[in-house]
Amino acid sequence: MTIIQKAEMDDINSMLEIWLKASLKAHDFIPADYWKNQLIPMRDIYLPLAENYVIKEQNTVRGFASLLRKKNVLAALFIAPEQQGIGYGQRLVDFLKQQCDQLHLNVYDANTSAVSFYQKQGFKIINQGVDENTGHAELSMSWFKP
Repeated sequence: MTIIQKAEMDDINSMLEIWLKASLKAHDFIPADYWKNQLIPMRDIYLPLAENYVIKEQNTVRGFASLLRKKNVLAALFIAPEQQGIGYGQRLVDFLKQQCDQLHLNVYDANTSAVSFYQKQGFKIINQGVDENTGHAELSMSWFKP
């Protein structure tokens, strides 16, 4: 059975492992050391700032989403690479859409599979910019409840 629930302390290591593996795979245009160096800030700064939800199957974390509720920002959506393409990401997005009237996110332009995924979920490209941390082009995308 698949469940979505608020992340607990026991889930953090699984979330960080998924984040790193998925980041390395999806963002191969950015040096791997950049992502490895972000692991501690992810654990100590970014995850604690957000409402984090995990999707679990057989008590194993398969992916997670991080929501900055005040601004309805989907700050992170990561699925374990070996679990991608089977609906976990869509289920997490649908879960958040039930709680929010709008969602906003930034995604690297070069991460074409993620851009395509978000477009299929009803997100529209609102703006184009550059991520100041990496210098890579990114898209701002938004979804509004019909």
